[in-house]
Amino acid sequence: MLGKQPASHLRAAGADEPQPWLDALIYAEAGAEIPETIRVESVAFEDGEPIPPLFSAAGEGESPPLRWRGVPDAAAAIVLIVEDADSLADEPFLHALVVKTPAIDDDLIPGALRRENDLTEGLVFGCNSKGEQAWTPPDPPEGGGPHRYVFQVFAVDRRPELDGGLVRAAILPFLRAHGLAKGCVTGIFERLA
Repeated sequence: MLGKQPASHLRAAGADEPQPWLDALIYAEAGAEIPETIRVESVAFEDGEPIPPLFSAAGEGESPPLRWRGVPDAAAAIVLIVEDADSLADEPFLHALVVKTPAIDDDLIPGALRRENDLTEGLVFGCNSKGEQAWTPPDPPEGGGPHRYVFQVFAVDRRPELDGGLVRAAILPFLRAHGLAKGCVTGIFERLA
């Protein structure tokens, strides 16, 4: 399925300005000067539409399939970041921080971000908000309303150092200095009471 607009700009339908929740995401914090030229999409959900329960903690907890196109030739690695823009913490909940090489237009099959299988070739995990080098599936509180899960793809001109596990605070300055292009797709998930 498609996210036709580059990176969807994370805007609500009809909004002229980015929404306030956008400013806290790594996507915005990394800098507006990184061109939004990577098209990110998933066959599991349309941009801004619900993520199937299979890809949540209420289901199998698999990571959804992702596809990205438009990686610049000069890219050395891809940084994939998944954040919950509506988490109740001081900053968005980081569900995954992953570095992928080679830096090419690529597809991730369902479950590719699970560490305990053989699907992770070419992927190196940084630390999520739980302090784990793993994928954490969407798991918003019951009755807490819909949460926006933003799958962000950055093409970078060199591979980040991963000694001791890359963390959110370290990836931001790296992306500001080495980001060549970016794009994202947003899925919605809600646990009803």
